[in-house]
Amino acid sequence: MRPDLSVVIPAYNEAARLEPTVREAVEFFRGRSQSVEVLVVDDGSRDGTSELVNRLAVEFDEVVLIRQAENRGKGCAVRTGVLNSRGQMVLFADADGSTPIAEVDRLVAAIEQGAGVAIGSRSMHGEGVHVSAKIHRRIIGRVFHLLTSFLTVRGFKDTQCGFKLLRASVAHDLFSRMRMNGFSFDVEMLVMARRGGITVTEIPVTWTHKSGSRVSLIRDGLRMASDLFVIRARMLRGDYEQRRVALIDLGAQNRDAESVVAKESATYGLSLRPRASLQDTTASPGATSAAI
Repeated sequence: MRPDLSVVIPAYNEAARLEPTVREAVEFFRGRSQSVEVLVVDDGSRDGTSELVNRLAVEFDEVVLIRQAENRGKGCAVRTGVLNSRGQMVLFADADGSTPIAEVDRLVAAIEQGAGVAIGSRSMHGEGVHVSAKIHRRIIGRVFHLLTSFLTVRGFKDTQCGFKLLRASVAHDLFSRMRMNGFSFDVEMLVMARRGGITVTEIPVTWTHKSGSRVSLIRDGLRMASDLFVIRARMLRGDYEQRRVALIDLGAQNRDAESVVAKESATYGLSLRPRASLQDTTASPGATSAAI
């Protein structure tokens, strides 16, 4: 049966921070009798992330591990999770649980009112919303926001909050055509949505800084700024008006069995791990295709 919601959690070396986030998501939706699948995409971790998720998958049927053979970036990890998702809506959230899963209700309300995409924002005020962020992150975030508005897409206060909800049809359409593998994928998604006439609603959410972030503000910040010029060039060439569909093998013969093995492009070098299984499955070049 198709779940009400898919939660996609990208994870790179998150063995120390991931478990509370996964447990919170499963228990939250169980408490409301809503069906959910929690797809954790291990982006080539070198710690015990996969082992942790496999253990949680034995405890919770809702949990699925998808393991990439090597580190490709957050954008690639989220894209892989979205293209594997089955839910009627798709939420992607950070592994550290910086935004409580209960905040999803704010985004669901926007989707129910007609939005195709609802994005969490740390830069908007709202009743019951609290944001705790380091001052240097606020400054760098502001600079990136100004550059984003100048080069790519305007009208959003916070493009980078890692808490976003999409209608399933919109999610699969956008992510099957996205190209950015790094942290700038959020901007690319919003550019494509805006140019495609999809309604995007920005919603204030609670967000708390958690220690142990994998983001280097200098190295990754410079890389993200460079990515904005790449996105800008693709906009000018009209790349985002072209259909670029990644074919997905939904594994119909086993769709309701133990695993969800939807294969992304062999170009991504994915190694997909079925739920609670110790045997890896490598994407076959003949099964799927997607250009980068």
